[in-house]
Amino acid sequence: MGIHLAHWFIGLSRRTKVAILISADIFFAWVAFWAAFSLRFGVFYVPQGRIWYLFAIAPIITLPIFLKLGLYRAIIRYIEIRALWTIVQACTLYALVFALIIYQSGIKGIPRTVTPLNWLNMLVLVSSSRFFVRWWLGDIYLSLSGARQFERQNKKNVVIYGAGKAGIQLAAALDHGSEFKPVAFIDDNVELQRQKVNGLRIYPLSSLSYLIDRHNLADVLLAIPSASRSRKSEIIRLLEPYAVHVMTMPGLSDIAEGKVKVDSLQEIEIADLLGRDSVPPDSALLSANITGKVIMVTGAGGSIGSELCRQIMRLQPKSLILFELCEYGLYVIEKELLNLRTNLNALINVQIITILGSVQDGERVERVCNAFGVQTIYHAAAYKHVPMVEKNPGEAIWNNIFGTLHTAKAAINANVETFVLISTDKAVRPTNTMGATKRFAELVLQALSQDSVNHQTRFTMVRFGNVLDSSGSVVPLFREQIAKGGPVTVTDARVIRYFMTIPEAAQLVIQAGAMGLGGDVFVLDMGEPIRIVDLAKRMIHLSGLEIKDETHPHGEIEIRFIGLRPGEKLYEELLIGDNVSETAHKRIMRAEEHIIPWAELKTLLSRLETAARSEDCEAVRSIFKNAVTGYAPQCEIQDLLWKNVNKTTVESAKTFV
Repeated sequence: MGIHLAHWFIGLSRRTKVAILISADIFFAWVAFWAAFSLRFGVFYVPQGRIWYLFAIAPIITLPIFLKLGLYRAIIRYIEIRALWTIVQACTLYALVFALIIYQSGIKGIPRTVTPLNWLNMLVLVSSSRFFVRWWLGDIYLSLSGARQFERQNKKNVVIYGAGKAGIQLAAALDHGSEFKPVAFIDDNVELQRQKVNGLRIYPLSSLSYLIDRHNLADVLLAIPSASRSRKSEIIRLLEPYAVHVMTMPGLSDIAEGKVKVDSLQEIEIADLLGRDSVPPDSALLSANITGKVIMVTGAGGSIGSELCRQIMRLQPKSLILFELCEYGLYVIEKELLNLRTNLNALINVQIITILGSVQDGERVERVCNAFGVQTIYHAAAYKHVPMVEKNPGEAIWNNIFGTLHTAKAAINANVETFVLISTDKAVRPTNTMGATKRFAELVLQALSQDSVNHQTRFTMVRFGNVLDSSGSVVPLFREQIAKGGPVTVTDARVIRYFMTIPEAAQLVIQAGAMGLGGDVFVLDMGEPIRIVDLAKRMIHLSGLEIKDETHPHGEIEIRFIGLRPGEKLYEELLIGDNVSETAHKRIMRAEEHIIPWAELKTLLSRLETAARSEDCEAVRSIFKNAVTGYAPQCEIQDLLWKNVNKTTVESAKTFV
């Protein structure tokens, strides 16, 4: 009977359900008023004389107040405890208005205690009825039908780390879901430990082993969205020894903007592993080269270029030109920025201009700059994947060096105010072609800055290390390998790298670009370097898996060392020399680097162009050694075309002999 009644009630239209609620509240208004008299006099009360009018007025007062405060907009099946406050407000307002009417009516024989009793009766009837229906439709119906029992059997037991507001909201959201079943909280606050929240006990972290054994746990959910990165990193380190998969709630800003829901769990961000808290940006530096101006980003579809575009949009330029060679990459970033503009329409009204083109085509770049009146260029277009560039050095020379040269000359000819080059730590004493081409690109801009009497464009270079989750980062590769069951491949156990999040890198690039006076090489503070093998181990542990090695032969994921790839070195540097000075920003330093005068550099560029056109890799390396300080190739020439041509020549010579 109960199941059929529940089916019938759930199947009713929304309007019918509201009508039933209204009818119930009318009945409650009569019962509450009658019960107030009965309780006051201690007998079964029978209304007399004009008091009947008050019974008729009670529901007339109730309904407008309940409608105004939204009691009929809530879905009873999902009503939460916080709805009780709204019910208290509604019943209190009803009781006060009703008391005023009783006082004004002049009807005698009504004790003063009837008013508070009427309020209490109404509050109990309205609130208990709604929570009874929630319980009936939620637990009774689902458990009787077998659905709730099926869900519980298939839910994974989880512990929530953080018994604050976010943790409580997460537990409530998961309770309605079908994937996770919260069984306990963990919290560092000693005052909360051993207490209960919504039926879940709060434990200290030291009890996690006990909880894992008792509840067969495999997952811990972090519910500390407002914690600093350093605090999150500390907590993650404490969880690493346990064989649990650690996931986290999204950030408060993403929840507030409606991008995700409270229960949209995600993998631990690698930035949280670093424990590096970003420095609040200088709003004056952020807006100096952007707000109200025409901005162009080359390589707008890449990892850094696309993040620059997102941040530039929020700084409200007049126009944003997306210059990109890859058609699909341009389409994706345009679509994303259009959605961003729509979502923030009240604040942002930026003209978005999409241009397909190559930075090697200086004439096209110049036409774009003149046509739209470009004032600031962020030059992010480059080939950056070290082994790939090592196998195709000629294309990297055309794109990274001559692409920068042609774009810079186009900026000069179009009277662009500011030109910011996105450089790399691999430009410092490079062991690979990619690093050498980026340092050569820096030399081009430094030389052009020295020749500033002939132009007004201000050239600035910003050098930093690896960015997390970029297209060439090890992080996505490790995630993919862990998901497939391994092995996780690491080049060498000694390899260390500097890491920074893409948003922080882009933000610092914008600020550094505003500080440049011309020819400046800025170096970003990347924090402490990280051993790549340690990063791999932490990612495996936080996936709830064990490393398979000699000590643990039954582990799930093996770490395999494959040796350094062509062009790679064990560690990266940010400075060529020791000449570095501080700036107004604590994360940005100014480096004083060796400069080759433009007259001399032009000769080197001419020789490099000839060597690149003839694909003479040996000549290219010779030029790099002369121009780039500390250039020391880590491997033999890897150019696939060059190797094939030379191999054919050698074999022909042997055959002739």
